[in-house]
Amino acid sequence: MMTNVLMVGVGGQGIILASDILSEVALLSNYDVKKNEIHGMSQRGGAVVSHIRIGNKVYAPIISEGAADFIISFEKMEFLRYMEYINNRTMLLLNTQVIYPLSVTSGKAAYPNSLIEDGIKRFTKAYQFDALELALSIGNPRVISSIILGALSVFLPFSYSIWENTIINRVPKNTSSLNIKGFNKGREITKNP
Repeated sequence: MMTNVLMVGVGGQGIILASDILSEVALLSNYDVKKNEIHGMSQRGGAVVSHIRIGNKVYAPIISEGAADFIISFEKMEFLRYMEYINNRTMLLLNTQVIYPLSVTSGKAAYPNSLIEDGIKRFTKAYQFDALELALSIGNPRVISSIILGALSVFLPFSYSIWENTIINRVPKNTSSLNIKGFNKGREITKNP
């Protein structure tokens, strides 16, 4: 088994935490894991990308072009920047939350809705959901990453108890029950699309 997960989005969305949790879950499930992240201006709303490679033996942390099994986009358009990683089996998990880049808010560019729709069609399977809306319905917008991990977890061979324990150990103690609720809400998205 070799699974390549590319998580992309905007700083502040919990991408680094999500990739840390996924990596720890895989390690606790007796898999080798390599992870690499790029988060330049992430604290100022810049792009964030995390490569997570899981397998029996993983030699390099960077996913090769055309080799992503999953692209997890925490923001509606961010996956467009990484289309060179998809192949005819790549699955897209797309949070439809929109965070307008400076070029759009300043009026220098339009948000690329038609490009997004065309991009989605290139994936074998795509799940679209508004993780922010789901997080707000639970009571805390900061559980977005747990919702997204829940959606992803359905496709990975890791036990629910390892996911649950890892999330509880990695999130702030006062939010652990909300994060588990979010994780379960995410699982519902892909179990019952």
